[in-house]
Amino acid sequence: MTATPMPSVFVGHGSPMNTLEHNRYTQAWNEFGNRVGTPRAILAISAHWYINATAVTAMVNPPTIHDFYGFPQELFDIQYPAPGMPELADQIIELVKPTWVGRDTDSWGLDHGTWSVLAHMFPKANVPVVQLSIDASKDFEYHIDLGRKLATLREQGVLIVASGNVVHNLGRIDWGATDSGYDWNVSFDQETRRIMKENPASVGTLLQHPSYALASPTPDHYIPLLYIAGIADALNKGAEVLVGGYQLGSLSMTAFEV
Repeated sequence: MTATPMPSVFVGHGSPMNTLEHNRYTQAWNEFGNRVGTPRAILAISAHWYINATAVTAMVNPPTIHDFYGFPQELFDIQYPAPGMPELADQIIELVKPTWVGRDTDSWGLDHGTWSVLAHMFPKANVPVVQLSIDASKDFEYHIDLGRKLATLREQGVLIVASGNVVHNLGRIDWGATDSGYDWNVSFDQETRRIMKENPASVGTLLQHPSYALASPTPDHYIPLLYIAGIADALNKGAEVLVGGYQLGSLSMTAFEV
């Protein structure tokens, strides 16, 4: 147990190249890691484990997964050898019942949505990490409610890190817009910030936002935010912006902390 509950955070991870780069986003992630100290464990929810089930990694030594292509070899050479924590996986399975969560011992590990962020937060890779999948078959309320159920882990020294992007449209990338966003990107991002601060439980209403289809042509990168919304709702708190900004026109890098 910890005297002070661990915070929870949603991070806009952007390109895998952020693992290698030093910019204001990676600096904010690093400062966050220094500020929170050393958690007992980390529960990571990444946009890149997007399957038709909810599962949690339960291996002792989760592999580093390089789930991308076309990037420099230096990125493929990165290993993030954080240990797993099967007992935390088992605890999560029990905690969220009757919601079913599968116990994964060999099919996944830590993908780049997780390690690209943790490499800056906890570069020594000395904190145990388990990763939770995103069930693509479920609606937004399912994920918000699962976040509510996971909120009590904070009291037990578990840092919950959700990794995705508020806006993630690779088909509209403007390589010249290195640090700016399209108007529809900024509009959707700003409305998400407002709702996450004022009423996180209503984040699902953003499905009706006129820019949602552009901001999230597929929902995988947006859904991790719903877990932090659920945690914030369980705590009766709003989420604060940890760092914000835009990349390549069609990516938002906004991060939230609860």
